[in-house]
Amino acid sequence: MEYSRKNILMELEEKIGVKFENKNLLEIALTHSSYVNHKKNTKFNERLEFLGDAVLELTISEYLFKEYNKKDEGDLTKIRALIVCENSLYQIAKKWELGKYINMSKGEELTGGRTRVSILSDCVEAIIAAIYLDKGFECAKEFIVCTFDENIKKAVNNEIILDYKTKLQEDIQQRGEISIMYNLVKHEGPPHRRKFYVDVIVDDKILGNGNGYSKKEAEQNAAKKALKEIGGK
Repeated sequence: MEYSRKNILMELEEKIGVKFENKNLLEIALTHSSYVNHKKNTKFNERLEFLGDAVLELTISEYLFKEYNKKDEGDLTKIRALIVCENSLYQIAKKWELGKYINMSKGEELTGGRTRVSILSDCVEAIIAAIYLDKGFECAKEFIVCTFDENIKKAVNNEIILDYKTKLQEDIQQRGEISIMYNLVKHEGPPHRRKFYVDVIVDDKILGNGNGYSKKEAEQNAAKKALKEIGGK
């Protein structure tokens, strides 16, 4: 591992508050499968991701069970789903600026891999597994509870929305028969990195706009802004 890469790993360790005994575990956690084509015989993070998912779910389940003993099984299940979902993991990754630390192929990078939600969220799970293997379960649990503290509180208070379009539809329907339409304004960029811009139109009025690297993402971002406009969560 070259000197510069060691510095990169140390920088991330400082951000997440964990110093690894086995630095190679962290390196594997940060290696996307596309990188194998660049460097043969390189281990990548999919197996760690599998383990990290299990460690995360068990930790959050135990925490919710102990801390919220008045909530029933149905409520706990819904809350847990919000905490361990892809978007929740992505928010953690953004705080760490995780994209810049990941090993990936040049092709993956050129197609937006360093900001792709799935890659970043999977990498967070892999890091959790690396901590579990390097430090043990108790340390991994402490790390998870501390790292996800804000997400846990938001989930318990029902402040996390997975589908802004559905939430907007529900809020609008409460106001009567009002039409909602998503209008693709434009798209720009090369085919492998095309960005879409969408307006959400409610009762013939533009209530929000959004952009993203798919129409679906752009529509969700437009709906999110529209919810803020009408006072939704």
